[in-house]
Formats: sequence, C-alpha cells, structure tokens
Amino acid sequence: MTSQVVGIIPARYGSTRLPAKALAMLKGRPLIQHVWEQAKQARHVGEVLVATDDARIAQAIEAVGGKAVMTSPTHRSGTDRIAEVARQMDAQAFLNIQGDEPLIRPEQIDQVAQFLLAHRAVPMVTLMTPLTRREDQANPNVVKVVVDQDGYALYFSRAPIPFIREQSAISNQQSAKTFYKHLGIYGYQREFLLRYPHLAPTPLEQAEQLEQLRAVEHGYRIKVLETPYDTIGVDTLDDLQRVERLLAEVRK
Repeated sequence: MTSQVVGIIPARYGSTRLPAKALAMLKGRPLIQHVWEQAKQARHVGEVLVATDDARIAQAIEAVGGKAVMTSPTHRSGTDRIAEVARQMDAQAFLNIQGDEPLIRPEQIDQVAQFLLAHRAVPMVTLMTPLTRREDQANPNVVKVVVDQDGYALYFSRAPIPFIREQSAISNQQSAKTFYKHLGIYGYQREFLLRYPHLAPTPLEQAEQLEQLRAVEHGYRIKVLETPYDTIGVDTLDDLQRVERLLAEVRK
C-alpha cells in the first residue's frame, strides 16, 4: 500500500435524476457505502474518503468507520469538490471515484493509481471498456469516448460516437471494439487537479454536461486506459434496480 495516492468519492445530496441517490438503499446498504467498500479494497490507494455537501451522507459513511469531509454546496462538478479537499493534502495524485458506481472493482482503481504514479507527466487518467450492449449506444446516460492511436481522449459524448458511415468498411472484429464506454473514475496529478477549478467552463462541457470536456477543450491530454470490466453508473431508478439484480453475481 502507498500513501502517494488518495481516493476521494464525491457525493452530493441533490441529484437531479435520482434525488438523494447517494443514500438510496441497495442490498440493505446505502449506495455510497457500496462504493466506499469497493474503494477500500484497492491496494495502491493510501486513503479513501468521501467529500460531500450533506451531513446525512457524512453520517452514513462515518457510521461504518469511514472518513467524510464536508465541502461547499456550490461545486458544479465532482472534480471541483475533490480539488477543495486536495488543497489540504500533500499526496502526489488523487482519484475521483464517482459515488454512483457501486460495481467498480478494486483492480480498476489500482489500474488508474499505478498509471498516475508511473507517468507523472500525464495530468489526467480515466478508464474505458468496449460497449457491448447495443441499447447503451444511444443511451445518453452511458457516456462514450473515442481515443487517438496513443490512447488519449479525442472526445467524450452522450451521443453514439463514432458514426459508422459504411458498416461494410470494417471487419466484424473491428466492429466489436468500435464503441467504447467511459467509466466513472478519474485520476489526476495534484498540480493539475488544483488548476482545474480555475479553468473557465467550456461550451462542449456545458452542452454535454460532462466535466472532463473542460480539460479537453483547454488542451489537456487525458489518457484513457482500457479495462475488461464494465460497471453501471446509477443515474436513474432503473439503473438502481438493474444493479440490484446484478450485484449478487458480480460480488461472488
């Protein structure tokens, strides 16, 4: 274990699509607790804490032995919330483990942490996995990503990207890995994380409501690592029910 990387789970109470989703019950435990329990198993993260704007979320984590930090209710993104906490800490790198990802695996968290430690010149890192469910390609709650040949993000979108004009132009094997789903975890070098809140919001970020586009639009490179493991971000009640059905199998 190393203390060079700190994992922070941002969690706000006022979710628009699923109010109070951080405290939504899943298999008898709050959603936020599931994420915290998964993150605590990562071997390359020295400390895991929850950054929240609501005492009820803090109490839910503290009740199971976790650490919560109260942050401003005015933050517009999880990255902004994490940056507030990071200013008071000396770690080299920080992870944004999104509070609506109860199926995230410790090995996915470690994959991001290890890359940050080994590549200090890369300001930001995230994960993607092949998008295999056809119905997810057009689902705006499932974020898609396209990358360059070195694995750096070209664009993130809620729309199905890339557009395949002539399906016959690519092989079946290529087609199976044409679409990639972006997963809900980010890693940042400390210097970049502290700079992020001072970057002006950008048009594409505001249009798509995707905070990572602010970094892309300001010219920062985001490394996107591939993982074979899919996760389900909980944005709606349907998502919560789907996770409820899958949780027993995933956690075996």
